[in-house]
Amino acid sequence: MPEPSLPSKRTRRGRFLRWSAGLAVLSAVAGYVVVQYDTGRAGAPGCKVVSGKGDGATYEFTPEQAVNAATITAVGTARELPERAVTIALATALQESALRNIDYGDRDSLGLFQQRPSQGWGTPKEIMDPAYAAGKFYEHLEEVPGYTRLPLTVAAQRVQRSGFPQAYAKHEPDAALLAAALTGRSAATLTCEGRPAATRAAGADAVRAALARDFGRDALEPAGAEVGAAPSSSPSPSESAPVDSGDSGGGTVRLPVTAEEGADAGARGWQLAHWAVANASELRIKRVSYAGREWTAGHSDSRWRPVDGKNAEGSGSTDGAGAVTITTMP
Repeated sequence: MPEPSLPSKRTRRGRFLRWSAGLAVLSAVAGYVVVQYDTGRAGAPGCKVVSGKGDGATYEFTPEQAVNAATITAVGTARELPERAVTIALATALQESALRNIDYGDRDSLGLFQQRPSQGWGTPKEIMDPAYAAGKFYEHLEEVPGYTRLPLTVAAQRVQRSGFPQAYAKHEPDAALLAAALTGRSAATLTCEGRPAATRAAGADAVRAALARDFGRDALEPAGAEVGAAPSSSPSPSESAPVDSGDSGGGTVRLPVTAEEGADAGARGWQLAHWAVANASELRIKRVSYAGREWTAGHSDSRWRPVDGKNAEGSGSTDGAGAVTITTMP
């Protein structure tokens, strides 16, 4: 009776390759599950966006997520990209990191978009900078032909090359609400509780630095976004230069809104106003006002309320006049 033959080298190699491939797949799935489980515990919501269409749609999220969503949106509009691009970016970040700037992920994936240094997305330090990460995402998105006409899942997958391409679709409704508010198209629709975070960044200078970080210094120059010496009294709404003035120990940053050619001044104003509310906890912002409405930190309902007897339905002067006023805590 012949002795059983031993497996050939080719057979053993095939088994090893199959085992290795299976292990790689399991590792990728495990990494994905860990990231999704952890990012699903982002904390208690402190911010809320509502639909401007009156259809009752809402999305609640955390101050941390609000800061990152505002940065992603600001970077996109600074690149003069359409709202659709912002929606795609926000949905992608919601799926990849739950809009949290995490320093771990599958293999060497990092940050809001889980970008990999080994795949040429940048250094770990660069990828962990939300403004840089958002810029790299948009850079790749712009290379996708006709991305604004593609289903969101397809457009996101062309950039991300994810192992779970269909997962982006479930975030599109929430991303669309965020994009409408944070681009300023939907007025007075984003609010936060505004509880101060334990941060070293506070005051008018910190607000100015954060604006430059997200929107870029060049983008803010036309609005004259500056923080000057504190005068003896607050400026009147008709003054054109923003200043840092005393307000119960805090500071006030005024951002005159001017309509450039082809731009919607009202939308620009609401983008800046919503950006400020989204950053309220991080930058210790206690009040934001624009177009006859005002948001104040600490109110239980965090609504935008009419001020100075102005029409609460107004969205800013049609000729681009007006200013966003941001007041910080002491």
